[in-house]
Amino acid sequence: MTYRVRNVGIAVALAAVAALLTSFYVTNYKRHVQRGEKHVTVLVAKSDIPVGTAGSDVAGMLKPQEVPRRSVVPGAISSPSEIEKQVATQATYAGEQVSTRRFSTVSEAGVAGQLKGAMRAYQVTGDRNQLLAGTLKDGDHVDLIAATSLQGQNSGQASTLSRVVLRDIKVLRAPEQPAPGSKLTGGVDQKFTAMLAVSDSQAQKYQWVLSTSGSNSSSTGDSWHLALRPVVQSADSPDHVDTFWTVFLDGLRPAQRRAVLR
Repeated sequence: MTYRVRNVGIAVALAAVAALLTSFYVTNYKRHVQRGEKHVTVLVAKSDIPVGTAGSDVAGMLKPQEVPRRSVVPGAISSPSEIEKQVATQATYAGEQVSTRRFSTVSEAGVAGQLKGAMRAYQVTGDRNQLLAGTLKDGDHVDLIAATSLQGQNSGQASTLSRVVLRDIKVLRAPEQPAPGSKLTGGVDQKFTAMLAVSDSQAQKYQWVLSTSGSNSSSTGDSWHLALRPVVQSADSPDHVDTFWTVFLDGLRPAQRRAVLR
């Protein structure tokens, strides 16, 4: 075999390999194009989904739609259950495909992920007793009990009233544990903070309590405290207001009441 014939043979072999590779590429490309043109079903937003919307509330805001596979956005969902336990961290607008990339878990979304509608995050400061520091945990539910003095219009004397002002408040962030040894040293001046989930109207009532009672008990006896609710089978007594008379006359027999009133 001459040198020229060998070179021609090599060139023919290379051309054949190139032709095979080209054919293989074209076939795969056609398959890719055909696969991309195939339609799949995804969920799109029927209306705007704002930031903070719980995934469990999104189901009624979705509708199925067929789109070419090549048009499917990353993280597109085909079932509401894929985001059921998550919360929207980015807005999704009407007509857009709903993607898991615009949702995250409640813990990743922080405090804002636990709020919706009229709920607000409300942070309060108080002492260890008021905020149950060392006892309260994230996710607990508490009642707000407050007492305040009102000046009598006729007698001019102050009358102290107390009642359960707010019930079943969720604790978003519990106060930190008291410093070691604080029980021995007293820790009276040590301040703690707690973040609570309240409605906007409840926040207004809480603000009134703070403005009239102060953050700590005063010399006139004004005060407020949080009371921890049971984890299971929680119940409420009938609402009422306590005064000097309801506290000291409660449970007395009629004769005893008359003696006190005299």
